[in-house]
Amino acid sequence: MTVPYQPDMRASDSDREKIAARLRDAHAEGRLTLTEFQDRLEALYKAQTYGELEPLVRDIPVVRTPHPSTEVSKGSTTPAKPPRSRGDKVMVVLWTLWACAVSVNLVVWVLTGITNGELPYFWPAWVAGPWGAVLLSITIMRRQLRD
Repeated sequence: MTVPYQPDMRASDSDREKIAARLRDAHAEGRLTLTEFQDRLEALYKAQTYGELEPLVRDIPVVRTPHPSTEVSKGSTTPAKPPRSRGDKVMVVLWTLWACAVSVNLVVWVLTGITNGELPYFWPAWVAGPWGAVLLSITIMRRQLRD
């Protein structure tokens, strides 16, 4: 059961931090001067009740930003792609390292073949194949788990 707050109810530290975040945003947007911002922060951390917190943000509008997964890009009816996770960035780095290693091995193989006059056994497959297969299976599993 949720009880609506009363002005004489005591505020928690998390309540103060939410108000502090609104004040920081308002200052960053140019709604508060530095002096106003500092004065309100000082009053905020001295406040003990909801009634003392409310006047600090009464004149600051609440800006609601749309959730990234529901945001629709201009001219499109499909939701915007969510930002890449840290795991996705790691996979991009691993695939890039694989491509670089395979490229270097291919260049060495081609140069060896040119200097010998004939192309030798295609040994770069032993570098590209197993490593690529492991990365491909990890990528496929990650996509299946995400979907």
